[in-house]
Amino acid sequence: MRNTFLIALLFFIHSHSIFSQQNLLQSGPMVGYSEMKEVILWVQTKSSAKVKIAYWIKNSQAKFYTEEVLTSKSHTYSAKLIADKVLPGKKYDYEIYINGKLLHFNYPLEFQSQFLFQHRTSAPDFSFATGSCAYVNDSINDRPGKPFGGGYEIFSSILNKKPDFMLWLGDNLYLREPDWNTRTGIEYRYTHTRSLPELQPLFGSVHHYAILDDHDYGPNDGDRSFWNKNVSMEIFNNFWCNPNTNLTGKGGITGTFQWNDAQFFLMDNRWFRSPNDRSVGRKEYLGDTQIEWLKDALSFSKAPFKFICIGGPVLNPVKAKENYSNYSEERDSLLKFIEEEKITGVIFLSGDRHFTEITKLPREKSYPLFDITVSPLLSRVYNGEEANNLREPGTRVGEKNFGIFKIDGETSNRKLNITIFNSKGEFIWTRNIFAKDLK
Repeated sequence: MRNTFLIALLFFIHSHSIFSQQNLLQSGPMVGYSEMKEVILWVQTKSSAKVKIAYWIKNSQAKFYTEEVLTSKSHTYSAKLIADKVLPGKKYDYEIYINGKLLHFNYPLEFQSQFLFQHRTSAPDFSFATGSCAYVNDSINDRPGKPFGGGYEIFSSILNKKPDFMLWLGDNLYLREPDWNTRTGIEYRYTHTRSLPELQPLFGSVHHYAILDDHDYGPNDGDRSFWNKNVSMEIFNNFWCNPNTNLTGKGGITGTFQWNDAQFFLMDNRWFRSPNDRSVGRKEYLGDTQIEWLKDALSFSKAPFKFICIGGPVLNPVKAKENYSNYSEERDSLLKFIEEEKITGVIFLSGDRHFTEITKLPREKSYPLFDITVSPLLSRVYNGEEANNLREPGTRVGEKNFGIFKIDGETSNRKLNITIFNSKGEFIWTRNIFAKDLK
């Protein structure tokens, strides 16, 4: 009888310990950037705790471990864990430990390393998801009236399409009036959005990259004058796992990454931006420093598809809202450079507008440019009329939606397929763009 009691007591203590560590998890794990020899994972705890990841090639027994990291209040109890023993082109399962205890999940935890295909074979086929404007309701801090966000099932729909990674195109959360003036407020908003239960399975097995726009930067229509932008940039970098940031050396989240044979240029349309209402002097959108970096990076890139990712529409000619056309001098200079330098394969990806569309800009001396705007994920839809005479017929979407982009084909005939789905994962439209037509 005594032995039975001791066994039961030990089992209770062990079970309580495991539950306690599971209860310490605030959000994540989330899979971040992927390279051939390194993958990063992110996790957030509710209080200070030791976290580490174990990972192994699928169907293999050999386990590897990240370094153990102690989460702290100074980083919102978040940790970035680097899997630095990966091999190129492999798929891995992983598990997470908090304070030495294994956590359990009812969805897969997986990641992948990128392929070494150069000088060997055609680039592997792959797909990625895109979207913008993800407003997660928070009744305590939201404006009175009908909730602005909702439709969280969209994240399950994205996961069901099995993209290799997701590219968040800005307004990935919405800072409210109580948030943007303080570190406490910004950290609260990031934690609140990041902890959405419907997001966790998508975080667990799909890689994530992100840019920002005004609502995850600061106030509505925020610009370079925002007084708390250094804190905002720091917290953005704490919560996202892009492989690089601030590539201008002058602030902002400017960065780049490659996935197989495509390159993505992650632009910051807030850090250097002149106020929308400023009427005297030259107006900047990306700013000279960032534009020069982009020009150099485009000139260096050999990718057949070069995706320039910006929070607001680039090619929409209507001088309204957050369109780049409001900053026509800078925009025209960038487009002129792309033409004169004969930069091939350029496609713009944008968000912000609460509707989806493709804008196509014909050019007399070169290939047409495309701007694919994908919005919104969760926010209220905008169905107002706008005289975009460059809109591709049949591409305007006035409901919550996301995009799945697939790149496939032999080296000589790489194809980009763009398909838009609604929040339930139902087909809306599809279009193809061939790399050979972007030369």
